[in-house]
Amino acid sequence: MGIVCDAAIGGLLTEMRLRALEPSLALGIMRTPMSRELGLSDVSAYLAIRRHARDLGIDVIHGHGAKGGAYSRLVGRALRRGGARIASCYTPHGGSLHYDPASPAGRIYMLLERMLASATDALVFESAYSAARYAAQVGKPSCAARIIPNGLGPDDFSRTLPRADAADFLFVGELRRLKGVDVMLAALARVCGQRPATAVIVGTGPDAAALQSETERLGLGGAVSFRDPMPAREAFGHGRVLVVPSRAESFPYIVLEAAAAGLPMLATDVGGIPEIVAGTDTALLPPEDIGALAEAMLGTLDEPATARAKALRLQAAVANRFTVTAMANAVLDLYDAVLAERPAAVP
Repeated sequence: MGIVCDAAIGGLLTEMRLRALEPSLALGIMRTPMSRELGLSDVSAYLAIRRHARDLGIDVIHGHGAKGGAYSRLVGRALRRGGARIASCYTPHGGSLHYDPASPAGRIYMLLERMLASATDALVFESAYSAARYAAQVGKPSCAARIIPNGLGPDDFSRTLPRADAADFLFVGELRRLKGVDVMLAALARVCGQRPATAVIVGTGPDAAALQSETERLGLGGAVSFRDPMPAREAFGHGRVLVVPSRAESFPYIVLEAAAAGLPMLATDVGGIPEIVAGTDTALLPPEDIGALAEAMLGTLDEPATARAKALRLQAAVANRFTVTAMANAVLDLYDAVLAERPAAVP
């Protein structure tokens, strides 16, 4: 296995993770500039990835996210035309599927998704939500398609205890509008109007400065602290309740990780999150509902033991359904099935 990713992705935490993975990657790590939006830089990225994949003689190229999926499928098609026996797989992670298909941008992205469908050998969806959204907005897949949820390892299922200085509430993730941090701040301001409460926000992103300004505007400067990205397990110790106020999601790992760690959680009813908590008494909240979130936050402050008990019941449910072994085996089985249908490579 090898990894191809953006040359400037993430920050120090991402670099540490990639360095830790590198000894296990027989095909190494390739970094090339990739822009989030469409642009001329996509041409150079595509050519670099095509060269890299051709030189390695890979069997499978698997793109994650809309941009990764575009590169992988275009590269796979080009190499097959050159005689290579290569399978192109794609996992949507929201991305283009978050756009309103009736909007100008949505129409463009859906058209591109449909054009790339013919170059796709297999689709892997993290959730039934993503599969349904793809079918509704792009069309029913004509290739192999499987729902393979994210999985966790045995070490993820140890309970995380809050530090002595832990805040009442915690957010972990990218600081951009889609994640709803502004909703959390507005709800926290309402909570602080009734009783003292604190929050820690862990992450970085394009809206970091705006969110810090909003914190000051709401008079929360003394109640909210911002921290640089850190591993989720480390971050969990900084708060007593995780808040996931997202406006949209696919199948967020942070929700799985928090559930596995037995951390009480307040999350919105979006994307694949309902599939994670299905069959448990963990209730979800409507997105962008400041009042509902504030009420739920007050509830966890009033009855912390109840919140912890629910978290432990969710932990037990997740442990039975989402394992990294099942995820990896299902993906490898799909690769084998797709490659079995490919003709042998032309010398």
